Amino acid sequence: LVPNNSRYRWDSKLRDAKRTQEIAAAFSQPLAAQIWQVKYRYATAGGTIDQTLDDTWARVAMGFAAHEAPPERDKVAAEFHAAMNDFKVLPGGRILSGCGTARHVTLCNTFVMRTIPDSVEGIMDTLKDAALTMQMGGGVGFDFSTLRPSGSVVRGLDCRAAGPLAAMDIFDSICKMIVSGMGRGAMMATMRCDHPDIEAFINAKSDRTRLRNFNISVMATNDFMAAIAADEPWDLVWEGAVMRRLRARDLWNSIMKQTYATAEPGVLFIDRINAANPLRYLEVIAATNSCAEQPLPPNGTCPLASINLAQLVSAPFTPDARLDVTQLRQLVRVAVRMLDNTLDVSRFALDAQGQQAQGQRRIGVGVTGVANAIAMMGVRYGSSKALFLLGSWMQTIQNAAYGASALLANERGAFPLYD
Repeated sequence: LVPNNSRYRWDSKLRDAKRTQEIAAAFSQPLAAQIWQVKYRYATAGGTIDQTLDDTWARVAMGFAAHEAPPERDKVAAEFHAAMNDFKVLPGGRILSGCGTARHVTLCNTFVMRTIPDSVEGIMDTLKDAALTMQMGGGVGFDFSTLRPSGSVVRGLDCRAAGPLAAMDIFDSICKMIVSGMGRGAMMATMRCDHPDIEAFINAKSDRTRLRNFNISVMATNDFMAAIAADEPWDLVWEGAVMRRLRARDLWNSIMKQTYATAEPGVLFIDRINAANPLRYLEVIAATNSCAEQPLPPNGTCPLASINLAQLVSAPFTPDARLDVTQLRQLVRVAVRMLDNTLDVSRFALDAQGQQAQGQRRIGVGVTGVANAIAMMGVRYGSSKALFLLGSWMQTIQNAAYGASALLANERGAFPLYD
């Protein structure tokens, strides 16, 4: 028995070494292989399912294609697989981790929770919903502007309100407790620039131990920016009453100083966000997901994928460098179908999220590898030529995405809330 066992161990080591070489060959950097193994490779208590990166692409492609009619399913899956191969289209992390698996997780990275009611019951109900969403792998955002400022009277109880930041501390503690199959929870907190507690909000993370599970962003309105430009006073308001008045530039400077010192808060130009929203006839946006790439309405959600621009540049770092626009359009078309299918194969923690996803069918097609692609074109990042190139590429992506959506509407019908 001993020789056989020794041979088995030796053969096993050879297989493991060969597999390690195959994995390394699929990635240009060791760190990328490590990230895949830790975060996106499908492994269970019973063993490793994704032996190679190509297994991951195949699993995700078949998971996407599960929504397709059987005659077309294999063809569409092959198209999805080809788009992800060589990292040309990169689905969001929730998709890579969960699509085509038995895990009870969501495939959407981005969520914004309900409008928080200004009551203990409403706050706690929202907290519970957020915990369930994070447990399934979603990052969540909240607008805390709806909570009364600290020190204001709570009618019927004859006491003073603790304010939005006290609620944020509770949310932060719960997020710290949540560990999903995808890792730690993540949250975004927003507050309007005219809320009476805005200064405390801006400086909340001066204490490096506080709100560690939150990103925070100030919602700056057009009126606020105009007041800054004109050096006018700025009113902090609650329920129509002016609670305090300060200089608009002083408030702006406090945001800038704190951002310089701690990298937060961010700024959301909220009026511009709502004006540019294609669904502005349906909703008002007051928050984003945890990383701020996706503004969403209450109960809103969205699956994500990025086109890797760096993989589309031919003859890089030469005078003949060019980005393959034809391939870019094709990849966007595939990505739109991928993400539309995601909405039908994903799970959701809350019925309201599922209803919103089905009613609006919102998807997020973005980009990665931007700086790399611009450098490959021989252009300095941030220059006027770089801005022109990126604007041109993004316009191509936008038009291709709308075109692909129109073709899907012709095939599957428009989204239910379409006007």
